[in-house]
Amino acid sequence: MSTPRSLAEAFTTELAFAKGAVPIRLRVSVRAQRVALRIDGRGQAVELVIPRRTPLVSGLKFLDQNRDWVEARLKDLPVRVPFADGSVVPILGVKYRIRHMKRRPGDQGPVWIEGDEIRVTGDAAHLSRRVRDFLVETARLEFTRRARAFAQRVDRKIARISIRDMTSRWGSCSSSGSLAFSWRLIFAPEGVVTLLLSGPQGSCATMAATPVPMARTIALGVRSMAYAA
Repeated sequence: MSTPRSLAEAFTTELAFAKGAVPIRLRVSVRAQRVALRIDGRGQAVELVIPRRTPLVSGLKFLDQNRDWVEARLKDLPVRVPFADGSVVPILGVKYRIRHMKRRPGDQGPVWIEGDEIRVTGDAAHLSRRVRDFLVETARLEFTRRARAFAQRVDRKIARISIRDMTSRWGSCSSSGSLAFSWRLIFAPEGVVTLLLSGPQGSCATMAATPVPMARTIALGVRSMAYAA
């Protein structure tokens, strides 16, 4: 008998839409109560979630019945911007152009910000990874500093802060005081970041044990999934 993991790994298919062929990923969930569809803006894919005891054919039927919904959501996805020489990416709402250059004496490191540029040295083949690593570390430093400052204002303690690559939420917090944030929030305007770290609805500063859905902030103009290595 196939396990949920082996079934999901063996399942491979694509659907043809106006944007072209889109991969469909299957996730068999022991928690899910019903069949569901999710759009993965990061990977430009569709995730089909089915409860463990639901036949695969039922999930595929649900997918077929909701093709129009899927296609409408795919059309809403922004054009992806690669981490490449000349690309422009925002950090907390401020735009910077990626510039690949030769290392010079006195340069700060493999990746740093100078003026309105993100400067990257080294082999061009590693540029995308180096920019991503730099942005993840920037997100860790910024969100840690800001979250601890907000928590201090409301007399709360933070147990731990982690930075992850989330697909369905911008951040989450547990009742024990542990916080997690998507590193892609670094692309959002500063006001949106402040809202998510300190806002009244499910704010991490007040330690509510709840996730912060991506859908809530997309309406505010966050298009962070458009930037990906």
